[in-house]
This record gives sequence, structure tokens and C-alpha cells, in this order.
Amino acid sequence: MKKHLLWMACLLACTLSWAEIKVVYHLSEGIPQASRAIGNIRNHLAADPSAKIVVVTHGLGIDFLLDGATNQQDQPFAGGVSDLVNKGVEFRVCNNTLVSRKISPDKLLMEAKVVPSGVAEVAKLQANEKFVYLRP
Repeated sequence: MKKHLLWMACLLACTLSWAEIKVVYHLSEGIPQASRAIGNIRNHLAADPSAKIVVVTHGLGIDFLLDGATNQQDQPFAGGVSDLVNKGVEFRVCNNTLVSRKISPDKLLMEAKVVPSGVAEVAKLQANEKFVYLRP
């Protein structure tokens, strides 16, 4: 019986260690938060390249995904976003924000996907798809 329980515990531990980690990074504060997030995501993927990462933005959090956006050192975000997309990261932008701020979706980087509502997207990912929530 003890050997059976030990084997089951080992099997469970191995299964848990192979489970895909899914994370939603939630951004709503603007350029400084986006800069932190880009660094956090790079570090996250360096530690766990298999992590599934989705960045959901709304409010001022969409600004780094606008064409021509730069960080505090006047470096463009486009290259960093493109690099992360090539590593499997997804970037989602709130349509409610675009409408309220009168921003055309064609002003977004091509890697960004528009979703109906940023906060609803975060809730859906957490509740239905079991994503872990992070806010840099």
C-alpha cells in the first residue's frame, strides 16, 4: 500500500511539473508599467520558455501598442513587442478604450489583437481558461 501511495504521489508531482503555466499580464497604467511588463515577460520566458503569456491592455495601458510608441529612454516598443510575439506572447487591446479615446485600430502595432473589453478579457482568461493573474 505504501509503495502504491508513493508511486501515485510521484506521478502526481511529475504531472504537475509538466502542466502548462498560463499567465495574463494586465496593463492599464501607461508607458512605465509597459516597460516593467516587457522586462518581467522577458525574465518570465527566460525562466520558463513554455509559459503561455497573454498581455491584456486597456485605458492608458494600450499606449505602448500604438504605432511609434517609445519608452522612457525614447526607444521604440515595436521591436520588443515583435520579439515577444515571436516567442508566443499575445497582446490584446480593449476596443472600449479605442472607442472612448477615439483611436483607430489601424494605429495599433500589427501584432496587437483587439478584443471587445479588456477587463472582460482578463476575467474570461482567469475564470474559463485558468490563467494566473499578474499586474506589473
